[in-house]
Amino acid sequence: MELSLQKPLLFFDIESTGLNIVSDCIVELSFVKVFPDGHHETKTWRVCPWDYAAGVQKKMDPKASEVNGIKDEDLVGERKFIEIAPEVVEWIADSDLAGFNSAKFDLPMLAEEIERVRSYCVKRIQDPRVPDANRSKARETLGKVDVDLHSKRMVDVQTIYHYMEPRNLKAAYRFYCGGEDFENAHTAMADTMATYEVLKGQLEMYQKADKHHELVLKNDVEFLSGVGGRPRNIDYAGRLILGKDDEPIISFGKHKGRSARSVYETEPAYFAWIENGEFTMDTKRQFALLKEKFDKERREAMSKPLEGEDLSDAVAKLKDRFQGGKLF
Repeated sequence: MELSLQKPLLFFDIESTGLNIVSDCIVELSFVKVFPDGHHETKTWRVCPWDYAAGVQKKMDPKASEVNGIKDEDLVGERKFIEIAPEVVEWIADSDLAGFNSAKFDLPMLAEEIERVRSYCVKRIQDPRVPDANRSKARETLGKVDVDLHSKRMVDVQTIYHYMEPRNLKAAYRFYCGGEDFENAHTAMADTMATYEVLKGQLEMYQKADKHHELVLKNDVEFLSGVGGRPRNIDYAGRLILGKDDEPIISFGKHKGRSARSVYETEPAYFAWIENGEFTMDTKRQFALLKEKFDKERREAMSKPLEGEDLSDAVAKLKDRFQGGKLF
């Protein structure tokens, strides 16, 4: 069915250096603009991700490169977002917007890039050290990126998909167990029995690989528990996650991205703050277990006699600290 439109509908998708709206950047932006008469126009930009403050190209997150296939060297020499922003806004100006999961990621990322351009232009205009010609260029760019994305109607196709095809237990039971709803839904026993029946139905359905389902389900609990990937959360709230080499990593707040071990070594009071804060008991328990582990390792290291290279290193450090019998 063709779309019934009163104004153009702009479908868009973004590839980026990573998933952090605040710190990551657009590296590819594609538009498909559908007009009320049914014809459409397309446009794609490759973008050099730019740190305006430092004046350098931002690096791709390796995980993002694995997904989108774009590497740092692919972006050298491409235009920066500030150079394409007027054209991007021109495409957007008269349109409503559409995308897949775009309301949660692509739209906020696009808005962030436009705001970075606006902020940079304002700073250039206000800085008396900037040559007049450059300040004039900044004023011109600023005038061309004046768009209010919040005023646009946003059609998120993923939201419609999830609303029309809910991924809940009743929907799963209909799909895997014969097309009928089960009785007494949302009573604990009925829901539990339905879940049991659904798992059996899944095992029966996915016994052969096809073009849509490459994975064949094995009738094995160890295998089934790993479908979709092992959970990386250490606590159920996800405040601690497993990082590289299964090192516990803090996933929120001022220490987000740091290992729990390094935080405990430099700021042990942080663990006390967790213990006394408004966190789940499970989160507090996991932090306490890590504290116990780190303390035990420290005690064992201190009680272990120094030998070989460790002893030589300790002697060298002592020599560096003393000179002529005086401590510096």
